[in-house]
Amino acid sequence: MPARLVGHDGPVVSRAVTVQAQPHVVFRWVCQLRVAPYSYDLLDNLGRRSPRSLTPGLERLELGQRFASIFTLVDWVPHEMVALEITEPAGIRLFGRLPLVYQTVPLANGPTEGVGARTTLRGDIALPRPRSALARTRSTALAWGDLVMMRRQLLTLARLSEQTARSTRSS
Repeated sequence: MPARLVGHDGPVVSRAVTVQAQPHVVFRWVCQLRVAPYSYDLLDNLGRRSPRSLTPGLERLELGQRFASIFTLVDWVPHEMVALEITEPAGIRLFGRLPLVYQTVPLANGPTEGVGARTTLRGDIALPRPRSALARTRSTALAWGDLVMMRRQLLTLARLSEQTARSTRSS
């Protein structure tokens, strides 16, 4: 479990994909979440396509920045980790505290730089501890929805990272 989620009393749901790219390339694409969700654009980006090229400057992170319009940056480690929390509208408490952590982890069994570098892109979301039947239902629905949306998001970020890595090598 990522250090940022230690002490959270609810269940943690983890997703991960292997990416054929260096960790810093993958991390750069994670920073793109500042401007778009990169999952199902029709559902979570009002039909606008998430950018397919890197937006200059998005890698410059500061606490409090918005990510994918509903999250706020609460911590990060350059090239390794981004920790977010849901930003709910004032007076509305649908989820409570909902931490989300993205990590780029170099795979140990291979090169970490250059051709052949591989990275695990991992997403962990800490769900609220269900304290009632309704809360259990909400938490279960959130976990299944996250499975569908984050899986697509991670696969999209992986594909774009691999394209970037290939184009950088051939330049």
